[in-house]
Amino acid sequence: MMIRINDTVSVDEAEITFAYVRSPGPGGQNVNKVATSVTLRFDLTNSTSLTAIQRNRILRKLATRINKEGVLRVVSRRHRTQAANRREALARFVELLAGALRQPRPRRKTKPTRGSIERRLAEKARRSKQKTDRGYRYRRGDD
Repeated sequence: MMIRINDTVSVDEAEITFAYVRSPGPGGQNVNKVATSVTLRFDLTNSTSLTAIQRNRILRKLATRINKEGVLRVVSRRHRTQAANRREALARFVELLAGALRQPRPRRKTKPTRGSIERRLAEKARRSKQKTDRGYRYRRGDD
């Protein structure tokens, strides 16, 4: 089964592995008995679902979440059940990849407005006067 990331990218579910451990979160006595915490792992470097360009963009944007082996980890332990944590981990995984693959809009150069130029120059003049006034006081010996 394929997990849809965006209109052009889908990831094969076989490339994703889940690990379950006991969670320190909510759940009462259940916490001590059931492995509800979910860790989703996606091997980015060996993925066949992504092109080289997509892989590089994800590696660059999610560098802090990817380990040296090129594996992306998403951990969920908020919910009391394993199924709910698994759903949340998958949703967060899709959200992360979709955000990393989104192309930023190119910046359009803009000209400073007349008002912003006048404000900047007025502030420069004010700071200049403040500094020159500071100097005269000490030179005159009025201290």
